[in-house]
Amino acid sequence: MENNNIAVGLDIGTTKIVAMIGRKNEYGKLEILGVGKSKSLGVHRGVVNNITQTIQSIQQAVQEAESVSDLKISEVVVGIAGQHIRSLQHSDYITRSNADEVIDDSDIDMLINQVYKLVMLPGEEIIHVLPQEYKVDGQAEIKEPIGMYGGRLEANFHVVVGQVSSIRNIGRCVKSSGLGLAGITLEPLASANAVLSQEEKEAGVALIDIGGGTTDLAIFKDGIIRHTAVIPFGGNVITEDIKEGCSIIEKQAELLKIKFGSAWPGENKDNEIVSIPGLRGREPKEITLKNLSKIIHARVVEIIEQAYLEIKNYGHEEQKKKLIAGIVLTGGGSQLNHLKQLVEYITGMDTRIGYPNEHLAGDSDADMASPLYATAVGLVMNAIENQSKVVVEEEIVESPTETISEVETTTNDTTEHTSAPKPSEPKKERKSIFEKWADKLKDFLDNAE
Repeated sequence: MENNNIAVGLDIGTTKIVAMIGRKNEYGKLEILGVGKSKSLGVHRGVVNNITQTIQSIQQAVQEAESVSDLKISEVVVGIAGQHIRSLQHSDYITRSNADEVIDDSDIDMLINQVYKLVMLPGEEIIHVLPQEYKVDGQAEIKEPIGMYGGRLEANFHVVVGQVSSIRNIGRCVKSSGLGLAGITLEPLASANAVLSQEEKEAGVALIDIGGGTTDLAIFKDGIIRHTAVIPFGGNVITEDIKEGCSIIEKQAELLKIKFGSAWPGENKDNEIVSIPGLRGREPKEITLKNLSKIIHARVVEIIEQAYLEIKNYGHEEQKKKLIAGIVLTGGGSQLNHLKQLVEYITGMDTRIGYPNEHLAGDSDADMASPLYATAVGLVMNAIENQSKVVVEEEIVESPTETISEVETTTNDTTEHTSAPKPSEPKKERKSIFEKWADKLKDFLDNAE
């Protein structure tokens, strides 16, 4: 790319595909240079189900972003969601060969690589391994073990797992659109970066991102990600229900939802009626807003209860795990009228709508701060972060020598797809876990071609 500090996020959603170009300004805020948006045709519930259509939609979004910003996009950071994502807690340890030396990056890398070798179900791949807290020689609750002495290093990990084929399909679409893949990030993590403040993450907060096809959830406590989940329905099922319940076409149902929809049936008077033109020469239909919001309410309650179940599974009821900052709603589905009140009513937790303006430059277009763009903004932030790390590394590492750590040579092949040998990592300044994974994935995709 001509400009060094420019980064691109690509949010491949069920309803829309967004390509967003951004860079950091001198105040460290994110400046959006261009956005392209296209209707997403080949994606269902966050999973690609039509490669050709998805490629066309990606190209359309990318071209639009390029023409707005007069920049050429060469590589992107992509978000991944979908019903195949699951997460698990895992703890692992290593015994250090030399306890007289302090713990350094290589020990942590070794520990993380060990987690990557966990045996997954067939066809699954580990997407992220996120260390939560460490123990050194039994001393618990250590946030940063580097520089400490100790013989046994343990950690609790949050491991995110997804389907190999779905991940490869996304990679395939991006490559066939003529773009490089700079990295892949779990969408709820990207959205969380864009809309949550550090204080909220410390206090404990659940982010619920209601998209078109999926509802993503990320829970933070003490500044650490504690739980992630993808619930396989979102705004589209609401539209679908309105379509069925009122016998109208999808386009009309979507408009009804956006213009007149409310999640709280009590808000509408009995005599409020909307008339919808009939199809070609048929009588117009009359729909009461009360009925409309009853249909919406039933579905929304289902989505929220599902998300609340995940919050309970995490253990929100325990005093120590209480989420003090409550719930933050984002994504296109969070713009539904009276949704905040309904969520507070069902969960009894404080709720706010999350706008991705936390890190945006002051003069950004107001549209960019819409919850619709939370994931895209988060992906751009992620891409910029990756770049700044790479720049630092390039300065430090003149000639990286290829070394394969012993851990990787003895890889247990059951975790990896047979066509994907683990790439050897040049030993560099420590990479972020995301980047490492992106490197592995790139190799993985190249080999799979």
